[in-house]
Amino acid sequence: MNRISRSRSALAAAIAFLVLGVGRARAQSGASPVLASTSVVGAEAASAGHSARVRHHRARSARAATRRYESPVGVPALGNDLGAMLNARVRSGQWGALVMSLTRGDTLYSYQPDVELQPASNLKLFTTALALQEYGADHEFSTDVLRAGSVSADGTLQGDLVLRGDGDPGISKRYIQGGAAAAMDDLAKAVVAAGIKRISGSLIADASAFDPQRIPEGWKTRYLQSGYAARVSALSCNENLATVTVVPGTGKQPAHVSVDPATDLPLSADVRTVAGRRARIMARSLPNGGMEVRGSIGAHAGVHSYQVVVEDPTAFTAGAFRRALENRGVQITGATTFATTPNDAIKVAGIASPPLSHLISAMNRESINHFAELLFRDAGRKAASDGVGSVETANALLQTFLTHKVGAPAGAVVVADGSGLSVLDRVTPRSLVDLLAYANTAPWSDAFHASLPVAGESELLKRRMKYTPAQGNLHAKTGTTNNVISLGGYVTARDGELLAFAFIYNGTDRWNAKTTIDAMGGTLAAFSR
Repeated sequence: MNRISRSRSALAAAIAFLVLGVGRARAQSGASPVLASTSVVGAEAASAGHSARVRHHRARSARAATRRYESPVGVPALGNDLGAMLNARVRSGQWGALVMSLTRGDTLYSYQPDVELQPASNLKLFTTALALQEYGADHEFSTDVLRAGSVSADGTLQGDLVLRGDGDPGISKRYIQGGAAAAMDDLAKAVVAAGIKRISGSLIADASAFDPQRIPEGWKTRYLQSGYAARVSALSCNENLATVTVVPGTGKQPAHVSVDPATDLPLSADVRTVAGRRARIMARSLPNGGMEVRGSIGAHAGVHSYQVVVEDPTAFTAGAFRRALENRGVQITGATTFATTPNDAIKVAGIASPPLSHLISAMNRESINHFAELLFRDAGRKAASDGVGSVETANALLQTFLTHKVGAPAGAVVVADGSGLSVLDRVTPRSLVDLLAYANTAPWSDAFHASLPVAGESELLKRRMKYTPAQGNLHAKTGTTNNVISLGGYVTARDGELLAFAFIYNGTDRWNAKTTIDAMGGTLAAFSR
């Protein structure tokens, strides 16, 4: 039995650097399209001049907006300034806000701190804390291959081969050079190295670490074909997204269609090669894990790629592993089945995830919903009596954590998922600040702080609060949907006080709400007693 050492991508190294570099200085629902065709690039290039002017205008407006912070001296002045900003800059909607000094322990400002609001991706802070509390910053998940049977002298496994999921979100090109396909090939190589050439039984895909719910309650139907709403499974790869690539055929030959990562699941492709440069492609995942691609592509259209949400991640991952085994010459007699791992199965190989500290940094800095959903259930299954992770087990654990450890009021947090994408999620500003206060002194405090974007410098805050005292100082989690703008995190005031804050807006005037929050962030950084 051997353990495969995983090759890390440049991004993983960058994340590791960020985790170590931010230290104690202490991602919202994404909007990547399901069908992200390369033809969009051409459309953007055609209007590059107009876009450049728009970007210049917006950048100038953003600089002007973020400069409108105040430099209050004294707590009353701070309250007056923040209150004036909340009341003057947003046309409609509902606010909740709370600012606390973690250095002195007093409340500096509050506005409806106990109102229940949709948090969007600020909910990931609760998932982060819960995962760190249960596992610690150094924990690694492991996707394993096991054999249920003995191996004969001729290399035949007299039984089944098992691929067992561990709720690892890290089998991805973010961390592995070559992505999920390379990870599956590494596992296949380990199977061959263990002397297995043939499998008399089946390939078992075990995703029993989670319950079978793939789509959390409260995810809107219009979200479901977008990359930020990938399906949930304890056995996942490539963030449960497939890339479909279409290459025009020669002459009138059909186009060539491929899927990455490649699987042994059926690919139904009917794409005609036609004259011209246009592509009209429909690509979708089927309930059985297969893929359907239809349409036409111009002979001079070039290569087009599309991102597709995988409907059955367990089947998709098992299919990728089976294809890797076949490519390595391993023959499998039986079909792929879905079951739990036999008790007497023996481990052959495993792929370890990056440490949890790296996973939460990617999750919070890029606001990856898929990571949050898996890590939320991972925390739940660790405490579940049956060892199965679900929203229900994770929520029960979260409520106990909040009331017994954090000291938040009972019922202050209501969750239907781990990412904040559900419209059923609710938190109060007070509960968020209570969490931030607890996290600041927890054993895993460094990892928690280092996972957050930094104003004016990194990821989702890179373009916000620039040219203000918050730049390079404030570090916080963003939250953004069509009806939510939120920000929760930490900032050091001018006199050295560490402040925790939660600003949550629910409504449709999101642009003004965001500029208001940025102005308040700069004001907190400029505050002194």
